[in-house]
Parts: sequence; C-alpha cells; structure tokens
Amino acid sequence: MAVSGVGTAALAADPWVVYEGREGPGNGKHIVFVTGDEEYRSEEGMPMLAKILSARHGFKCTVLFPINPEDGTIDPNNQTNVPGLHLLEDADLMVLFARFREFPDEDMKHFVDYLNGGGPIIAFRTSTHAFEYRRNPESPYARYDWRNREWPGGFGRQVLGDTWINHHGRHGQEGARGLINGLYESHPVLRGVKDIWGPSDVYGIRNLTPDARVLVHGLTLKGMEPDSPPNFEKSLMPLVWVKNYQTETGNTARILTSTIGASVDLESEDLRRLVVNGCYWAVGLAGQIPERADVNYVGEYKPTFFGFDKFTQGVKPSDHEL
Repeated sequence: MAVSGVGTAALAADPWVVYEGREGPGNGKHIVFVTGDEEYRSEEGMPMLAKILSARHGFKCTVLFPINPEDGTIDPNNQTNVPGLHLLEDADLMVLFARFREFPDEDMKHFVDYLNGGGPIIAFRTSTHAFEYRRNPESPYARYDWRNREWPGGFGRQVLGDTWINHHGRHGQEGARGLINGLYESHPVLRGVKDIWGPSDVYGIRNLTPDARVLVHGLTLKGMEPDSPPNFEKSLMPLVWVKNYQTETGNTARILTSTIGASVDLESEDLRRLVVNGCYWAVGLAGQIPERADVNYVGEYKPTFFGFDKFTQGVKPSDHEL
C-alpha cells in the first residue's frame, strides 16, 4: 500500500519506493522497476525514470532495490535480496536492470510467473546477463543463468535476444553513439528521438535472435565525450531492439532491450525519450506517444559515474522520495 501522491515512498516497513501516477495517458498502468547491478548505478537511474513516468505521463511506478538486510540500505553488491518481487503480480510492465542475480526460488517464481503470463519487459545493459546461479545450481530456475547450455544463453539470449559476449568498445575509454536504423525510423519507440549518446561502451552482440528488429545501432567512439570521433575500425552493433518472446505457457511478451542505459547514459535526453516511448509501446499505448515526450527531470539528477564499488553507501529507498 502506498501513500497517495507522486514521489511518496511506500510505508516505512517496505524496502521499495512507489510513485503514484499523476494525470496522463499512463494513468491506471503500473510499472515495476527491478534494479540490481554492481557497476552502472541502476539504483540511481531507474528512480529518475520512474519519477518522470509518474509525474509527466501518469504511470504508477514502483522501484525495487537490492537491499542489505542488516541495515535496510541499498546495496548493489547484494546479489540475492531484492524485496518486493511479488509486486510483479500487479504489474503491467517490468523494467529490468540487473546483473548476476540469484534470487531465492520463492522470489524468482514471481519473476518467472510474470514472464510466462506474457508480461512485457524493458531491459537495460547488464540484463543480458541478469542471472548467475553459483550458490544453488540445482535450482529449478538455474537455466536462467547467462551461461546455460541446455537453454543456450539463459534468460538473456532466450528472452531478450542475446546474452553477455564482450565489451565491443574499450571499457572506460570508448563511448557510444546511437544511430537510428532507417528501416524502422517510423517505429513508435523512436518518435521524437534523434540524438543518443552515452559514455558507456558498445556491447558485443553476436547471436541476436532473427525475430529482433534493431531500432538503433551502436557506433563506437574514440573517446567518452559527445563530440568524440567515431572509431570506424569497429563494426556497428545492435544497441536497442524490440522482439516478441513466446513463453512456455503459450503467451507472447513484448521485449525492448537496450545495451545503453548506465545512470550517466541517461543524461542523454533522447535516450530518456526512447525509454518513455518504450513504456507506452510495451503496455499497448503506442497511439498515445507524444510527438516529443516530456522527459525533463523531476527534481535533481546528478548520477554517479559507473564503476564497481562506487555506489553511494547508506542510501535507503525512502531517500528517493521527492
């Protein structure tokens, strides 16, 4: 149960944050954000997007975090504890930004039930390798592991389109420029989107499933600034794509995957616009996507640069209130 009003936190006992939707086309739709990566500050970028979607577009947004159970603080290095996954039962859309997670089976069941029910997913960057089952390889969900051979590539390849391959650009040295694929420039997710740039590098994508439609290609840059020149020695890679996933229960889930999306990447206005458009598209509201969606920040946004063990310690979900 959430306190009424945008930007309000869940009750103090609940280790997540809820933003109730204001007026907008998304009113009545519920987006659940599942965060948990050690490097790219999803615990910062996803609440920022949730605030925009709730305040400017009407979506109710709930953000889940990896939590240190001892003190209730957000701890991206905790790979097993993301409270609130049961809230996916009420979700119209899941936005996922995870890396090497291994949820307890009773929590993972909520995730899998959502997926098998045909729930749409927007997935960022390390979500191609969202799961790694080292502690409990006998889990019924171990096949979601990114290295799985019986279900090749696990969740990443089977559901999103590909698993982790490599850093195509030099990590921490070469950024990415997004190039719109002219074949799909009229796709609703790209409405009003022209200029995508981010300092995080292009990922290698080698086995993208044939049904995927690449909306944006990633061009490697010789540097990490917006005006860094292209590195034409490196091939283009899929950066953003959409596809359908046929679930094992016979349902169809809409999937949008973006390998760009670190908290600092999301300072790119048109990348935020693409994500907002993607949320409309994923929940069946493509016809109501604005010509140029309002993606101005709600409150202050000063993201931490990516890197391991660089997260801000001591932050609790309630600190993300407005």
